[in-house]
Amino acid sequence: MSTLETNSIGKYNGNNVSIDDALNLKSYSTTDRDALTSAAGDTIYNTTTSKVEYYDGSAWQETGGADVVQVEYLIVGAGGGGGSGWNNESNRCGGGGGAGGLLTNISGQSSGGGNSADPALYLVPSTNYLVTIGAGGAKGDGAYATQPSAERGGKAGGSTRFGKMFAFGGGGGGGRNSGQGTDDFTRGTKGGCGGGIGVTGNVSNSAIDSGSQGYGGGRGSNSNYSFGGGGGAGAVGNGSNGTSPGGNGYGGVGVTNTIITSSEATTASVGEVDGSDVYYAGGGGSGGNSGDSSIPDGGKGGGGRGSSTNADNGQDGTANTGGGGGGGASRSDGYGWDGSNGGSGVVILRYSNTFTITVGAGLTSSTITQGDNKVSIFTAGSGNVSFT
Repeated sequence: MSTLETNSIGKYNGNNVSIDDALNLKSYSTTDRDALTSAAGDTIYNTTTSKVEYYDGSAWQETGGADVVQVEYLIVGAGGGGGSGWNNESNRCGGGGGAGGLLTNISGQSSGGGNSADPALYLVPSTNYLVTIGAGGAKGDGAYATQPSAERGGKAGGSTRFGKMFAFGGGGGGGRNSGQGTDDFTRGTKGGCGGGIGVTGNVSNSAIDSGSQGYGGGRGSNSNYSFGGGGGAGAVGNGSNGTSPGGNGYGGVGVTNTIITSSEATTASVGEVDGSDVYYAGGGGSGGNSGDSSIPDGGKGGGGRGSSTNADNGQDGTANTGGGGGGGASRSDGYGWDGSNGGSGVVILRYSNTFTITVGAGLTSSTITQGDNKVSIFTAGSGNVSFT
């Protein structure tokens, strides 16, 4: 087995580098390349010559194609919807929706879940790469008289895709459900970041895990009245007990990223701007508890606040942030407050201004100039992109 095979490097197919290979190309200088244990067909990007090269079994050869495109990226999945509150008793609230997963290869930045930035990415010109923006997860419905258990918890957000890379949608927040609750509609669901818990009765209230792209949802320690905020890309959601006077479950914070500036983010309506920082993928707050007058905030990065008791349905996750939706509070009139919808995802690509991007008709996008680079921002839809 070659060194390149163990590192998931691309394979030359005889004419050019395939889409899958381009997304996995690693870069080496000529000196470092020559130190590798190589097998015929191994393909790399040579930083000394700025060319894609393949190994023919005895020597390294240029593919003969055009120069590759180096692309920096931020990919954020959509946030999950918040769960609804209970219909006839206080202190029984829905969990916040988990934030979407987050991937980036910006040097020095962090991907979701405490992961380091991905390796450098090199794409082949005049090749189509699919971009799909995940839609926010639907809220849990508080109309208990008419809705089955499956409608009480929030739904998972949609995954966001660039080429073969997926930032997974956030998990839905658990719905408040008296005397039941071993199913995911009560406990919250897994996703890019986990949905917050919203339980009662004899329900296991273990924290909701996430995938590798974010953190889990929160939980309290009281199995009878326990609810939590959705997980964020940068932190676990906060959990709380609902015993009076209880606390609230706050959404986990997202992460910052510098692929665009705060002013550029404001103009494009992406991310959550805080001074010079831009946050993405914050978890939704849980529904409010009648024993606590504070409003359960969502995590920084577009997480929606939870519903305050006897006031409203809370706040949706912010569009184009991957923020989770807020959970619903309890009521005493036969209905629970609804949860809130998750925020949609986003893809941001940065590349040299010597290249031009062609965007498919199914995508909503904008392109700006940033020094010697261009930045393309995708906020909705699905379609192919290519570089020339």
